Amino acid sequence: MNANIFDPEFDLESDRVGFRSKRAYLGRQAGARDLGASLFELEPGDSPFPFHFHFGNEEMLIVLQGRPHLRGPDGWRRLRQGEVVAFPAGKDHAHQIQNRSDAVVRVLMVSEMKAPEVGVYPDSGKVGLWTFPPGSEGEGLRHIARRGDGVDYADGESPPSG
Repeated sequence: MNANIFDPEFDLESDRVGFRSKRAYLGRQAGARDLGASLFELEPGDSPFPFHFHFGNEEMLIVLQGRPHLRGPDGWRRLRQGEVVAFPAGKDHAHQIQNRSDAVVRVLMVSEMKAPEVGVYPDSGKVGLWTFPPGSEGEGLRHIARRGDGVDYADGESPPSG
């Protein structure tokens, strides 16, 4: 297994408007099992993901190139190259990154790879459930829904017969 932070092999390219990025799963490429590390390359104006937080996994951001902006529960702030920011699990550590500069930005996101995982997207009122580690290509349940779409646990169920 081989991975290089300065000469990455990108695994995924997202082309969603406002959420465009290139992503190299460096942890997976290096053979890690319980630790994730993703290198994101962001063009001006883009974010790799919406504002969110996790219930099961802690994350850490390392700015490798450029000056991205970080959104937390208290608002936005500009980061410096080399800055390291931790995001423990929980709503108090919700986060989002955006490249508001005119140059390419590269950030490394390091995370635990615990499953099952629950993620919350406060801006859109969505909740995500995963039975496999985040960012992995596991089989199992991956479901994202709006919180208002919830039903009672007995909805559609029939009592046991006999």
